[in-house]
Amino acid sequence: MSKTVLITGASKGFGKAWAEAFLAKGYQVAATARNVETLHSLKEKYGDSVLTLTLDVDQREESLAVVQKVHQHFGSIDILINNAGYALTGAIEETNEQEARAQFETNFFGTLWLTQAVLPIMRDQKSGHIIQVSSILGLATLPTMGLYNASKFALEGLSETLATEVKEFGIHVTLVEPNGYASNIWHTGIHTQSNPVYDGVKKAFSEAETSFGDVEATVPALIKLAETENPPLRLLLGKVALPFVKQNYEQRLKVWEEWKDVSVEAHG
Repeated sequence: MSKTVLITGASKGFGKAWAEAFLAKGYQVAATARNVETLHSLKEKYGDSVLTLTLDVDQREESLAVVQKVHQHFGSIDILINNAGYALTGAIEETNEQEARAQFETNFFGTLWLTQAVLPIMRDQKSGHIIQVSSILGLATLPTMGLYNASKFALEGLSETLATEVKEFGIHVTLVEPNGYASNIWHTGIHTQSNPVYDGVKKAFSEAETSFGDVEATVPALIKLAETENPPLRLLLGKVALPFVKQNYEQRLKVWEEWKDVSVEAHG
């Protein structure tokens, strides 16, 4: 029997590339987007193998209803890919309350609602794989991305905890950690109202040497992740990811070791 994949944010970027790849491999795919018309080409090409649904992940009840529709339609949900999200760019001081809350509503709470909704289904199946699209910025930060960084750090803590809670039910959890990719997230994101005091750090950040990956190149990695029996908790994507995270963690360990005596004394 063909496995069923539910993927959010399937109209562009990673979501679109992965949805098409799973369909081409013979999976059944439930593809969601805020504007279902953007998924029309998938329906035309793959017919009954794909179910296209409107979903704003910010809306909890809508998320719960979509999961039920997918389950009723295909009879199972074997893989959930929480891909929907966007990037808020700007200094932390510049960020207003509405921008901060909206960033978390989509990147963190939207993922939480979908995750909670599929868990009873996967528990009954005694199997399932929840793939959370995080970022290397959920492991180490960059300036002018503070709220985006924070939303991904929150997702990291949620998902790592979840993995320990659901392992006994045969459910796997994986955090996919891409480095920068040439995707629409950087073009369709939101920018805070600029404060000139941060022009210097923004200029330095924008002029830093970067290497963006090719979205399509991630397809084999996602297929392999979906089809392995023992998927990892974290999968870094891109050639920049591991060196960036490794350097950051080595620096952390160095500082913690330097302060070890103070830490131990603080135990009492």
